[in-house]
Amino acid sequence: MNDDQLLRYSRQILLSQVDVEGQERLLASRALIIGMGGLGSPVAMYMAAAGVGQLVIVDHDEVDLTNLQRQIVHTTAAVGRPKVESAYETLHGLNPDIEITSIPMQLNEQALAEQVALADVVVDATDNFPTRIAVNQACISQQTPLVWGAAVRMEGQISVVDPGSPEAPCYQCLYKDQNYPTEPCSQLGVFTPVVGMIGTVQANEALKILIGRKSTLVGRLLLLDALSMEWNSIGVPKNPDCKACGTTL
Repeated sequence: MNDDQLLRYSRQILLSQVDVEGQERLLASRALIIGMGGLGSPVAMYMAAAGVGQLVIVDHDEVDLTNLQRQIVHTTAAVGRPKVESAYETLHGLNPDIEITSIPMQLNEQALAEQVALADVVVDATDNFPTRIAVNQACISQQTPLVWGAAVRMEGQISVVDPGSPEAPCYQCLYKDQNYPTEPCSQLGVFTPVVGMIGTVQANEALKILIGRKSTLVGRLLLLDALSMEWNSIGVPKNPDCKACGTTL
């Protein structure tokens, strides 16, 4: 690290859990963030600020006025522009020290697999179940750690998938095909701070993975009830019959 980097990241380097070695690992890391909406906004901003050396941001959508109530990486002036372009400007302004790659399209199966294979960690910040299932499967196939989160109304949830651990459950162990909601998240509403709370925890888990910390949410589902302001953690067992990661297939 140069002198400017040592100064920029000094408050993080002071932590014994990070230190110079951990910061250097962050600077040498590549993170794939899928979705630049309510969850992806705080994820990308905190990971950029923390010094993840390469951020790859993916979103095929454009900024809409209805997004601005919760998608804090975008501004009013960005309405009508591709989300990845708007996000790039914010993230680059926040930390010009890192490399940011913008992909303004929905990745097909092959392109998704290629990007997942290049990443040290994947953060799923999307809001639809087919994409989550596809990302989960790609991470299992490429053996890349996955941090996923979801937020709707005044509730949120988050967990971590570690494909390298034989006993660790994946996203599809928890949500089987028949359990998909029929209503899209965009029709159910969401309280402004909830996506920030979940997205920040996603960034926390992703950064811990990148610096090599083992105490993550693997095998646990963290649940938020923002109305009563309660967090709950429940264990999630691996499903041996899971279509994505099952051992009895």
